Amino acid sequence: MNTLRSSLVLAVVASAATMIQTGVVVAYDPLAVPDAGRVEVVDLDVVDDARDRTIPVRVYRPPAGAAAARHPVLLFSHGLGGSREGSTYLGDHWAARGYVAVFLQHPGSDASVWRSQPLGRRMEAMREAASLENLLLRVEDVPAVLDQLDAWNAAERGPLGATLDMARVGMSGHSFGAQTTQSVSGQSAPLAGKRLCDPRISAAVIMSPGSPRGGLSPDRFFGSVDIPWLLMTGTKDTSLIGGQTLESRLAVFPALPPGGKYEVVLHDAEHSAFTDRALPGDRQARNPNHHRAILALSTAFWDAYLRGDDAARTWLDGDGPRTILEADDRWRRK
Repeated sequence: MNTLRSSLVLAVVASAATMIQTGVVVAYDPLAVPDAGRVEVVDLDVVDDARDRTIPVRVYRPPAGAAAARHPVLLFSHGLGGSREGSTYLGDHWAARGYVAVFLQHPGSDASVWRSQPLGRRMEAMREAASLENLLLRVEDVPAVLDQLDAWNAAERGPLGATLDMARVGMSGHSFGAQTTQSVSGQSAPLAGKRLCDPRISAAVIMSPGSPRGGLSPDRFFGSVDIPWLLMTGTKDTSLIGGQTLESRLAVFPALPPGGKYEVVLHDAEHSAFTDRALPGDRQARNPNHHRAILALSTAFWDAYLRGDDAARTWLDGDGPRTILEADDRWRRK
């Protein structure tokens, strides 16, 4: 276990330990993990016959001892060049909190893009994969996976059992996965020529969001988002591909209509802060509290808007975030 993950685990365990106080009413804690056993991880394939496309997924399931019979569903879309195997810290924690977390792998913009190339051509291959065509393929992967989850949930002997609460679905993603998430959860898409939103998605957590390029107004893209969004970025959140800057990432929140909209800006967080490991070009030492903040804020957000948990909503809209964030981190809501 690396140092970052060790520090994160210790922080979560310490947070959970504070809850064990005999005779004391325990406050809401999004980092606490119930002692219900180990999270189960299952790798499956979703076959979309209509597009002749196979979408690998990794499913993190709540421990067998979890109380609920059916669990809300969280989809996660990886960044350019990633895979279903990344961001395990998210899948582990969300599942331990009682969610079924389904991590998609998008052929054409996944790890195969760079793994199959000689070292000197990997960056060029990644730039070629960051295309509108691949974005639209990713966007179409989302309803295909939701349709398959529906079918598995209804099957007498589906691979996940009848354990999914498909009426409570959240979507998340990082970088290219953030663009995927934005597209299916409320962002207008005038360049695509069709509506891309999936009405089954009730809330979204967007890591490293992006604004339209070419002088297009963010208001045009984000002014009609009518479901809760939580935006996450960092003061050094830029990437070598895609052309997004800190300014373009920060332009999303002001364009959103009020109601269930949140933004956190983590001080000194680079693009890789939302992933499991450093990325090429990183210059900052990784801060273990960034993952702690990401887990706490995303979990409280899911609990508030997918489960309707009043304590989570009070924590999120009150002083809760400041108990997790560091002094220079920025937090706002509307």
